Amino acid sequence: MPTQQPAVSVIMPVLNEERHLRDSVRHILAQDYAGEMEVVIALGPSTDRTDEIAAELVRETASDARARVHTVPNPTGRTPAALNAAIKASRHPIVVRVDGHGMLSPNYIANAVRLLEETGAQNVGGIMHAEGENAWEDAVAAAMTSKIGVGNAAFHTGGQAGPADTVYLGVFRREALEQQGGYNEEFIRAQDWELNFRIREAGGLIWFSPELKVQYRPRPSVKALAKQYKDYGRWRHVVARYHRGSINLRYLAPPAAVCAIAAGLVLGAAVTPWAFAVPAGYLAAITAGSVPAGKGLPLKARAQIPVALATMHMSWGFGFLTSPRSLAAKVIASRRPAVQADPAAGRADVRQ
Repeated sequence: MPTQQPAVSVIMPVLNEERHLRDSVRHILAQDYAGEMEVVIALGPSTDRTDEIAAELVRETASDARARVHTVPNPTGRTPAALNAAIKASRHPIVVRVDGHGMLSPNYIANAVRLLEETGAQNVGGIMHAEGENAWEDAVAAAMTSKIGVGNAAFHTGGQAGPADTVYLGVFRREALEQQGGYNEEFIRAQDWELNFRIREAGGLIWFSPELKVQYRPRPSVKALAKQYKDYGRWRHVVARYHRGSINLRYLAPPAAVCAIAAGLVLGAAVTPWAFAVPAGYLAAITAGSVPAGKGLPLKARAQIPVALATMHMSWGFGFLTSPRSLAAKVIASRRPAVQADPAAGRADVRQ
């Protein structure tokens, strides 16, 4: 007789997600998973219909004994605060993070629970499978899943299953989250990387598997993409200052490119036109790199891939270079457990 599958808590930080929230929750509730599930949505101060849609989802699942939706407030609007609030309000031994614009593949939770048991990992995750709904988003998705866009990050580009520094979103053992005190709420971005670093430092295993796939909706404009990647760079530098030795050459490539291009433009204008070869070479490289990245896409989308690549590289690099040291000091001063063990919470074994 098979062992009953453990109950799962799905936590969702949401802010202005009226476009995708219902679809995202629908993909969770449709999971091919026999265990009990709950969905905890942490609501930030949205200015669209997100709260109304969340309330509808709560009402629609109120009589479902297997998978109910409920909400908790997140007045700060910050993602790590939302995640911690949802963790505190949840009760099951497996915690699955899903964003309001992420769509789980049908067997995502079942496969993740199996991998936790097979590998002994504290957190497992897979591929951030970016897919657009128009030409610009298709271009961003192509850039985000190409090596010229994001380097060799397996959760963007795919790869072999195995230990990893970090994974996209994550499916955690609750005790790992409680041991680390949850997410550090000062990390507005890069909170996943920072938490996974602490789990690894404590001896825990982070496991990547291409079996786990989450459909991701890219930012809908150049401005939104630039802000996203500037924040990524800014907060990745904070992680590097807070956790010495956590940086590698992949993270230094965008700021190096920003410096080289800026120097080339200045020297080209003031000293010698030959210096313009540096920015020209960069433009040639991303244009050439966009050809394989855009294979199979319509011409309108392919033409925008170099714009997406340049936006990602330059914004990330600029954010990294301009990240103030005061942020790291603030992070260090604020560190305290945000999630603690609840003796009343359920603790089923992670076995099938």
